Amino acid sequence: MNVPELQIKNVSKTYTNNNGEEIHALTDVSLDIREGEFICLLGPSGCGKSTLLRIIADLLEPTTGQVSIHGLTPRETRLQQKYGIVFQQPVLYDWRNVRRNVCMPMEIIGVPKSERTARIDRMLDLVGLEKFGLKYPFELSGGMQQRVGIARALALEPEILLMDEPFSALDEFTREKLNEDLLAIWGKTKTTIIFVTHNIPESIFLSDRVVVLSPHPGRVSAVVDIDLPRPRTAALRESPEFYNYIAKIRHSFEGV
Repeated sequence: MNVPELQIKNVSKTYTNNNGEEIHALTDVSLDIREGEFICLLGPSGCGKSTLLRIIADLLEPTTGQVSIHGLTPRETRLQQKYGIVFQQPVLYDWRNVRRNVCMPMEIIGVPKSERTARIDRMLDLVGLEKFGLKYPFELSGGMQQRVGIARALALEPEILLMDEPFSALDEFTREKLNEDLLAIWGKTKTTIIFVTHNIPESIFLSDRVVVLSPHPGRVSAVVDIDLPRPRTAALRESPEFYNYIAKIRHSFEGV
């Protein structure tokens, strides 16, 4: 656990807008993430947290700096199917039922049919949708659709699960329930999770460490260790310790 699984070293990202002006999305971000750790990238809109996640995922290239995963580049890691990705919207295929949506990445890489069936069963059981395999996306609630997205991301048994504000479009009740469900899934899979959010209580409830990013340009403002007992339950959100972390993180933003 002491050897970093993922190392981010001096990563910066600069864009050029339509007016030819340079926009500095990230500046000199460095971070080590341990295997099996649950990390939240926290910050306001425009702080570069989704940009950083996409650099890790090999969906963007850094302008400077580097990312390595057990010595591999993000590109090598992605090609070896070591990532699972869950976006804000689950992007399910309306013409495929739940089982076939979960199956799709396995079809693409040629997992044998017998193994696909077994994995689908395991994944649907893991996310609590074992009775909904033949339903179509339009028959599911938003929270259930996002569970399908998580099951699909885990179907290739990735080493790292990247989650880009996956619950931000959901109502607060559903969001809190999915937070609890995600921790239960993480406890069973032991997958390293990097989770982007702008919600302070969510970041505290979920993570081992909260990485606070400040905007303009995005940079690491603070890294806060969350020393709260696991498993975490709804009652934890009402504890004095939880509120102390909320205050601590609020004051960790530069300028506060």
